[in-house]
Formats: sequence, C-alpha cells, structure tokens
Amino acid sequence: MVQLHNRPGVDEAPGVQASGGVRSKGLNSNSVGLLGNAVIGVSTVAPVYCLTTTLGTTVAAVGLRMPALFLAGFLPMMLVAFAYRELNKAIPDSGTSFTWTVKAFGPKVGWMCGWGLVIATIIVLSNLAGVATEYLYLLLGEITRSDSVAALNGDRLVHVVTCLALIAVATLISYRGMTATKGVQYALVGLQLAVLGLFGVMAIAKSAGHGAAGSLHFSWSWLDPFRASSFTSFVAGLSLSLFMYWGWDACLSANEETGGSEKTPGRAAMLAMAVLVGSYLFTAVAVQMYAGVGTTGTGLGNPETSSNVLAVLAGPVMGTGLGVLLFVAVLASASASLQTTFIPVSRTVLAMSVYEALPASFTAVNERYKTPGRAIVTAGVGTGAFYTVMTLVSSHVLADTIAALTLMICFYYSLTAFACAWYFRHDFRASVRDALLKCVFPLIGGLTLAAIFGKSLVDMADPAYGSGSSVFGVGSVFVVGAGLLALGLVVMAVMTRRSPAFFRGEVLTRDTPALVIPD
Repeated sequence: MVQLHNRPGVDEAPGVQASGGVRSKGLNSNSVGLLGNAVIGVSTVAPVYCLTTTLGTTVAAVGLRMPALFLAGFLPMMLVAFAYRELNKAIPDSGTSFTWTVKAFGPKVGWMCGWGLVIATIIVLSNLAGVATEYLYLLLGEITRSDSVAALNGDRLVHVVTCLALIAVATLISYRGMTATKGVQYALVGLQLAVLGLFGVMAIAKSAGHGAAGSLHFSWSWLDPFRASSFTSFVAGLSLSLFMYWGWDACLSANEETGGSEKTPGRAAMLAMAVLVGSYLFTAVAVQMYAGVGTTGTGLGNPETSSNVLAVLAGPVMGTGLGVLLFVAVLASASASLQTTFIPVSRTVLAMSVYEALPASFTAVNERYKTPGRAIVTAGVGTGAFYTVMTLVSSHVLADTIAALTLMICFYYSLTAFACAWYFRHDFRASVRDALLKCVFPLIGGLTLAAIFGKSLVDMADPAYGSGSSVFGVGSVFVVGAGLLALGLVVMAVMTRRSPAFFRGEVLTRDTPALVIPD
C-alpha cells in the first residue's frame, strides 16, 4: 500500500485512521484512560491558580454576582464541549480544532484556528511559569519565616531565571510522554482539589461564627447573572470566567494517545468540566460568605489584594499551620498546568506539520517516548523567550498580553463550534439528538463566544482597559490581541508559499480518503 502526502522526518511512518480520513502521528496509543485524561483536563485548567487570580477581579467587575458569572461562563463552554465531543467521535485527530475547521471551512480558516490555539497556549504557559515562581518564593518565605526569601520574587533576574528553570523541567516531563505526565498529575491535581475543598469548608464554617469583618449570609441572588450592574460589567466578568475554564480541551488533544479515542476523550472533557464548575461555585460562595465584597482589608473587592486572593485569605481562614497548604496548592496547580499545557500546543503543531501546514521538521516523533519532541522543545523555548522579553520590556505589556487572552480563547473555540454545526449540517434532521448536540448547541455556544469576542475587542480599544497604557491612543490590550492574530496572517502567507498543496486544499479536506500504513 502507498501513503499519500507522506512527510519526511517522522520517526514512525504516519498513517491515517479509516474512520476520519486523517493521519496517525506515531504517538503512543492507549497510554491514557478515562480518569487519566480527565485529570489532564483539570490540570491544564489549573483551578486553584485560576481562582486566586480571578476571584478578586471578577468581584471588581460584578460584585456579589461573582458566583453567577462563574456559572454563566460554564454554559457556553459546555455547549462548545458538545461540539468537541461530536467532532472527536467522527475525526479523532490530535490536531483537534485545526483539523476539524480545515475539514469544515477549508485550509485558511483552519490554519488561523490552529494559530489561535497555539498563541493562546504560549501566553498561558508564560503566565503559569510566572505564577509558579511567585508562589515558590512565597512558600519558601512562609516555611523559613523570612521576608527576604519571599522578596526574592521581586528581583527581576532571580524571577526570570527561576521561571526558565520551571519551564525547562515542565518541558522535560512532557517530552518523556503521557505516562510520565499522568503519574505526576494524579498527585498534583489530587492535592490541589483536596486543599481547595478543605479551605472552602473552613471558610463557610468561620463565616457562620467569627468570619472577617465583611462576612455575609448566603443568598440565592448571588447565582443570578442578570443582576449585574451593567452589560459592560457582565461581559467583563464573563470574559474572566471564560479564562477560568480554558484548557479542558487538552483532553481532546490527547485523543490519539487515549484508549477508545473516539469516545473516551469527549467523556473525559465532560467529567473535567463537571469537576471544574463544582469546585468553582463551591469556592466562590465560600469565600464570598467569609470575606464579603468590601474594598478594604480581606474584602474580595480590595484592589490591593485582588490579584492574589487565596494568599491573603490562607492565614485568616486556615490558620498559620494549615495556611501553608494553600500556598502549596497554588504552586502545585500552576506547576501541574505548566506541564500539561504543553500537550495541546505540541499536538496541534505536530498535526499542522503532518498535514503540511507547518514545516516538516515538526513531524519528528521521539522513537523512545512516542512524543512530538521537536514541537515540545520548540514550545518550551518559545515560552521562555516570550516571557523573558515581555518581562524585560514592561510588566504592563505582560499583563496586557494576558488580558488579551480572552480574544484567542473566544476566537478558536467559536470557530470550532461553528465547524461542528457546519460539518454535521446534513445530520440536522437525522434525530433530535443529532440536531441538538451536533448543530444547535454548538451554534449557540459559538455565537455566544463570537459575541464576547466582538464586545471585548471594542472594550479593549479603550486605553483604560487593562494596564491603562496605549499605543497612538488605542488600548495596548487591543494592540497586543489584534496584533498577535494579525501576525498569524503574516505567518500563514509565508507558509502558503512554502506549502502550496495544503492551502490549495489537496492535503486535508472534508472528503480526504482513508489512508493506511504500508504492510
């Protein structure tokens, strides 16, 4: 048998699964099960890290409706998760959003969708490294009872060097394969969820007795998102909550390495989403009951503590001894996510290369570990370089880059949802199930995220958005976000000249014939 469109440079000859007409990548199949895949999804999202960085800023946007916005952000993500699940059943390919949107809308739209995922991941990886570094020195300061040790994070050189070391370790673990990744993740995810649960229980218990000055009694109105003060504040809060759920699709990126690749990754994504929304709502209600939404002291609306809420509440809620566990949990959360976030970016780059949308060198799969080694190392180097440059240029630029992440998330998630509705449009009348799960739900989710993308783009143009800096009178968050997407168009133009077959639609289409590995 002869393979079509085979690329040089792969340690194992790629083939194509007959069900979807797509190429296998030489990855280690059946190395992860349902639970392991779900753990990877939860780990990539990093719930404890997301909570400590988002609780205060969400309260600043919507006040007491913070729990409601966490729930509101879950709804479009769940609708998009249906799209991922249905597409994965039909086309279980590690390229996920890239592969699916190419099949639905053609090579150029698919290429830009893949670019959005890659850029979003690089931004998150750099931020995770920064947070892990911060909490490493905070934890060391707590253990040694030394303010000077904790202050080492403020030394720019020490901070950057430590970040690079953490990125290097995460890259090495990811390089060694899914089995190594899975073992580390069970411990780190279990630790952070256990500590988060203990923290929430203690916060609720103390709120009923001797809570903070602004302690509140629970109210069902906290779960009503329509009581937000304005539509602008609602969208701002919703954008923050979307960031809190980003990363669950890592479950699907590992589909070629998961047993039962057509069904298990989709089920794992649903399980991960359930764990996330449950932990978010429980913690949000608990901390709001204990600390309230005041703008002073331990109040969640205090602008001086909004970027690191759990560090402020650790001692008051859990005491000096147990409070250290919360620092450990945040460090574990950021470190775990730093490791697993390499999965979606490396598998997407691998798939784009296999289908000739990126240089052939990225098709290299390590013969021993069955991982896309070159893609993983390149992602690690790129993350380190990106974070170093952004940190040295300006802390404001780095913060605005993170704020622009919402654009990338909404961009590629909405395109994937639309791809599902379009790809399965002929199944609309097949059954009620197909109509809802393959068309209606994904379309609603895609439209919601597209609307948030548009509104956020307009809001980000205001210089007051984010750090407050601007470029020629335009908000720097807008410049960064739109600039990164525009950079994708430039890179795509270069690749169009280097790989004309892909962009002519000759490599990967909806009707790509099923290929097989030679006997």
